[in-house]
Amino acid sequence: MRTFVQCALYAWGWIVMATLPACPQSKTGDAGMYRVAGTVVNASTGEPLGRVSVALLEESNSEMVENTIADREGHFVLEKLPAGKYQLTASKRGYHTAFYDEHGDYNCAIVTGPGQDTEHLVFRLPPNAILHGVVSGDGGDPVEDARVMLFKVPSGIGRDLARARGPDHSVEQVASTMSDDRGEYEFGDLEAGDYLLAVTADPWYAVHNPPRTGPDGAGATNDHALDVAYPVTYFDSTTDELSATPVSLASGDRQQADINLHAVPALHLTVAAPQKANGNIARPELRQSIFGTQVMAVSQGFEDALKTGTTDFIGIAPGHYELLQGDPPRLVDMEATASAEVNATEGAPTVTVSGSLRSIDGSMPGDDVTVALYPMDATQRLGVMQVQAARGGFRFENVPPGRWELAAWNRATPISVVSLSSGKITHAGPEFVVSDRPVSITVNVSSGSTRVTGFAQKNGAAAAGMLVVLVPKNAAAYDSLVRRDESDSDGSFALRNVAPGEYTLIALENAWDLDRAGPETLARYLPQGIGVTVRSTAGTLTRLSQTVPVQAR
Repeated sequence: MRTFVQCALYAWGWIVMATLPACPQSKTGDAGMYRVAGTVVNASTGEPLGRVSVALLEESNSEMVENTIADREGHFVLEKLPAGKYQLTASKRGYHTAFYDEHGDYNCAIVTGPGQDTEHLVFRLPPNAILHGVVSGDGGDPVEDARVMLFKVPSGIGRDLARARGPDHSVEQVASTMSDDRGEYEFGDLEAGDYLLAVTADPWYAVHNPPRTGPDGAGATNDHALDVAYPVTYFDSTTDELSATPVSLASGDRQQADINLHAVPALHLTVAAPQKANGNIARPELRQSIFGTQVMAVSQGFEDALKTGTTDFIGIAPGHYELLQGDPPRLVDMEATASAEVNATEGAPTVTVSGSLRSIDGSMPGDDVTVALYPMDATQRLGVMQVQAARGGFRFENVPPGRWELAAWNRATPISVVSLSSGKITHAGPEFVVSDRPVSITVNVSSGSTRVTGFAQKNGAAAAGMLVVLVPKNAAAYDSLVRRDESDSDGSFALRNVAPGEYTLIALENAWDLDRAGPETLARYLPQGIGVTVRSTAGTLTRLSQTVPVQAR
């Protein structure tokens, strides 16, 4: 079952922030009562773990049902439980708090009832992974108060960061910290996976003087020896985002990743600040993004625009920037390598993207809906754009040309984007192209609570811990419509928020590296899957009468 929130253990008690299913159990002496029992072991070594906090949570609301402390041999018992479905969690200092048989966002739930053996569970608890290092400057001196940002790479991306596109495959910032007076930083309690590091800092001795304009009135110049800056620097000490080296962490790893910053002459960018139609000054905006997350907006010198008609950005580190300027606004996607006067009129014109969400199944998206645009072109290094929809309507300002994917969610629940309509033209899926004209679209969505439930079997027996994937036959809308789950201890699964349409359902063993795989990768498994039709009725429950056969990876 999918984990929507994580849980943490404070001292002895549990504070759970997730919604998950549970695993089966066996009967005790009390009529109609069952128990969950097993052994907690180190996921890396297989050795028993003693004194582990174990808790059983109600599947429907994540409220605690029972809790215990495993003995010195790792054995635990939770007794006098009614038949039902539960979440099983475990936590120990130095280990990553986890759910039973957890795989990223998914886990196996415990189902108690007649014929369910839940007294021989092996709970593999992964040791914490730790990533630490030293941020140093020229000459090896430590850099204090450097901002160190940690990003998680989605599975299946590997080192090809140009493929990190769209809602399901974007690199996500998961933590941030500041280096201490020795330049040291540390991220603890990390799960296994691939991570990226980025560092921003200012040299403590840097002095950014106001620019001097050359006699020809051209670009700003400044030759002050202390007018220096640190470019955004990635592990392994590169300033090229796409050349950043991912750090692969296994459970229990303690890896060191040192990053060296090199101060370079700071840049001064001069930008014309023309008047708007209403007579006001068109204020330019210089911004910088790291792996799609906007981290910096620079606005020094705007006051000068009222006197000189220009804005000077001083103390700028070399690197990739986006300059938004003019009326109507234009976007200059620039690699700043030298001080210069930037001609913003050479930038691409930005447009407004507006529209509304329209339900195809009679359900309403609700008021608390976030709409996001993800850049999909490999050449685009733009950040993700987000707005809140008001009564189903949304509006994005200053969207540059390119190919974009639209996503929407209500709180933590994804909203399926089935198709987009513009005028009389409708096409499947969430992608669209922005050119040089405003875009107005109707987003046809399914936000109902339709569930598809069933059982996965292998050789006629219940198959727990399988990757279950509901693959839409409409390949153009794959990323928005695909649904995944992990089968519970009795082989059951529940795929939530399924949009109406035609699907193929498959169950895969030892295939958690494919949890984000696309339709091309899964194509070889589809012939052995089963067909599923979801009707256009919101809030329905589709129970499959046919079991899903498990296929080997």
